[in-house]
Amino acid sequence: MNWRGIWAIYKFELHRFRRTLWTGLAVPVITTSLYFIVFGAAIGSQMTEISGIPYGAFIVPGLMMLSLFTESIFNASFGIHMPRFTGTIYEILSAPLSAFETVLGYVGAAATKAMLVALVIFGTAHLFVPVQVLHPGLMLLYLALVALSFCMFGFIVGIWAKGFEQLQVIPLLIVTPLTFLGGAFYSIDMLAEPWRTITLFNPVVYLINGFRWTFFGTADVSFGAALAATLAFAGVCLAGIWWIFRTGYRLKA
Repeated sequence: MNWRGIWAIYKFELHRFRRTLWTGLAVPVITTSLYFIVFGAAIGSQMTEISGIPYGAFIVPGLMMLSLFTESIFNASFGIHMPRFTGTIYEILSAPLSAFETVLGYVGAAATKAMLVALVIFGTAHLFVPVQVLHPGLMLLYLALVALSFCMFGFIVGIWAKGFEQLQVIPLLIVTPLTFLGGAFYSIDMLAEPWRTITLFNPVVYLINGFRWTFFGTADVSFGAALAATLAFAGVCLAGIWWIFRTGYRLKA
């Protein structure tokens, strides 16, 4: 294992994040505050609890996941797309690094940045509502698993995109709507049939509810189903990355 090469990629990507550190952290703080002001004041006054959980605390896992999805995809896709755009991707491909080591460097750095933003949102939420985590260790592990999965997905998006405009297509037109429709700010048990059954086909539902279970010990779907769905998504992303490096799809052409 070429740890020096992995560390070089990891350190370079984190250095890019440090150049915009204040902006990268200030935006989620402001956005989270606005969510709590709008949802807490407007909706929270009408719907005080969901499944015995105060509404303000209920939306914290959803807010963290919404930000984690976006940050993971953006950081990972931008990180690998820039070498393709500038032509330095050939230097990376010719370096004494395996495909696994290259992906580990980029995905690891992107996941670190995404988790940091999610934890900043978690800290900001405490300024508005008391939030207790029933399973803190499991929460961090699940957060890392989701971050790594979506960073791998973002890596694939960065290889697929032909321009910077396409980097925004999937996060804005697919992931964000699925997150809002996936129970980030409400319980899917509140939906009437057949919409509740239809919502269960949204994979984001399982990721959000698995994370919510680590907070409160209760969710709309079982933690086992959520974990299985998350691992399946990670497996699909791993297979996609393996195919990209095996075929050289948009890497060597």
